[in-house]
Amino acid sequence: MTSFRRQILLKAFALFDLLILAFAFVMAASIVSYQMTGVSIGDFLAMRIKVQNFLLLLGFFLVWHMIFSSFGLYHSRRLSSRWHETVAVIKATVLGSLFIIIMAGLFHIDMVTLNFIAVFWATSTAVSILSRLIIRYALKQIRIRGRNLRFMLIVGTNQRAINFARKIESKKELGYRFIGFVDDKWSGIGEIQKNGYELVANFNDFPAFLRDNVVDEAVISLPVSSYYKQASRIMALCEEQGIIVRYLSDIFNSKLAHSKTGHFEGEPLVSLNTGGMEGGQVLVKRMLDIMLSSVLLLFLSPLFLVIAFLIMITSPGPIFFVQKRVGLNKRRFRLYKFRTMIKDAELKQAELESLNEVEGPVFKIKNDPRITPIGKFLRKTSIDELSQLINVLKGDMSLVGPRPLPVRDYNGFDQDWHRRRFSVRPGITCLWQVDGRSSIPFEQWMQLDMEYIDTWSLGLDLKILAKTIPAVLRGSGAS
Repeated sequence: MTSFRRQILLKAFALFDLLILAFAFVMAASIVSYQMTGVSIGDFLAMRIKVQNFLLLLGFFLVWHMIFSSFGLYHSRRLSSRWHETVAVIKATVLGSLFIIIMAGLFHIDMVTLNFIAVFWATSTAVSILSRLIIRYALKQIRIRGRNLRFMLIVGTNQRAINFARKIESKKELGYRFIGFVDDKWSGIGEIQKNGYELVANFNDFPAFLRDNVVDEAVISLPVSSYYKQASRIMALCEEQGIIVRYLSDIFNSKLAHSKTGHFEGEPLVSLNTGGMEGGQVLVKRMLDIMLSSVLLLFLSPLFLVIAFLIMITSPGPIFFVQKRVGLNKRRFRLYKFRTMIKDAELKQAELESLNEVEGPVFKIKNDPRITPIGKFLRKTSIDELSQLINVLKGDMSLVGPRPLPVRDYNGFDQDWHRRRFSVRPGITCLWQVDGRSSIPFEQWMQLDMEYIDTWSLGLDLKILAKTIPAVLRGSGAS
């Protein structure tokens, strides 16, 4: 498919997404209108739209397109799976729906109710996913029949290159026709012949091969340290002739970080990031933090007043215990907890170091003599942690994330891999709290934090929040 035809199809696809948006909006608005006033769909469509509402709707169409674009839904997804595209659509529609909620609050749009959002999100998500699955199926059938193909060659003959060629050839629905390999003679060159592949050119013959053959994409699989000049020359030759270049090699042999390409002021950038907390997902996570913490603080305010009163009458000192903690990328912030210990308890910690019951740099005593009677109850029920919703609203913390540690505990770390837990925003609850809370060993605690970072998703956050409530009710491992 030519670049021009592909651009036309992508523009048509973007327009179709906006038609889906309009359909979902009309469906949601008509159902809510009927429930509120008994107006039928026909009557609803016959209503006049105010200029202000029209401008808001137009602005939302633009934002919707930007959201879908930011999740890469208008880029080539030939090499991505159905699942990844489906997840990207869900993230985009969730973010778009949250934007509607925010706009409704700012402009007092009464029509945007819970039912409206539910119908709108379900309709836009279902139709968007279904349309993409249909297109994928249609393209699959076309490509299996030998149409809409891309001709690919691989530069390099190492084992990674051979494995990649096998994967490409095993998936006919992707529409790639593998041409062969490009490389100079070396000791391992015989492996491609053993696997039934062909060496179509060496580095010197490569320019002539490009001139005389159909090549849509070139995949470079060369070690940068020893083949930089060859890789750079091949990249320049392909760029000169408008051929797509993909780079397969892991430049720095990173064990944890995932690479992502981008641009800044015309400069190409390759970013290496551990875990999956990036892009639109992080924005959705933050918006959920703001919304839920705001609602919970409002809903729990009567309980907070009762707790504050009980703390005041049972022990002298402030209502809140405020302590410096280590947050995102080691930023210091002031954490708020309902006070559960006697006044100046931190000054007496040095006297109790010998009684520490937890391995590693953290400090925990099950029957800490500094805890007040009401403090024991607050800790057992984890009510003392609820005031950290203030930190969530401020942006110091998230609802879900590795627990923020005191500066004293951080200074006691003796292994740098432990410090990767500070690469994400700390949270009120995380995996270790639902899998044993403070009763688990320090090393296992750190391993669970790394597991959370490496496997993070919005679904995992929701699962942890759902498991936190029964864990708190059981009071397992609390101290």
